[in-house]
Amino acid sequence: MRNAALVLGLIGGILAMIVGFFVYGYTVFIDWFGEIPDLARQVDDVQTSRLVSFLAPILAIAGGAMARARALWGGVLMLLASAAIYVGLGFSVFTMFPIAMCALGGLLAIAAGRPDEEKAHF
Repeated sequence: MRNAALVLGLIGGILAMIVGFFVYGYTVFIDWFGEIPDLARQVDDVQTSRLVSFLAPILAIAGGAMARARALWGGVLMLLASAAIYVGLGFSVFTMFPIAMCALGGLLAIAAGRPDEEKAHF
């Protein structure tokens, strides 16, 4: 399960990074050129969108990378990334896979335990 969490965290983080590039670029484009009626308008909270676009992929990739050695910490980071994407960017066709992969990776990492150790996460 730790390997699955690692892979899901990395893939979810990369997808979140791609979405983040476009969200950040879109907000900058609208700032420079202005809104286009009935086509392109600025998001409601620009700073939150930009912050989530930057931090969520980092949390997901770091959580995925930590999933093998520190499963609890990695799982918490991936769940935080999933929640940040959902709250900051919303649930849409572009964010559903990063949200789902980060959340599933986080749950798998938290559920992963080593049967030969008394404490699974520490």
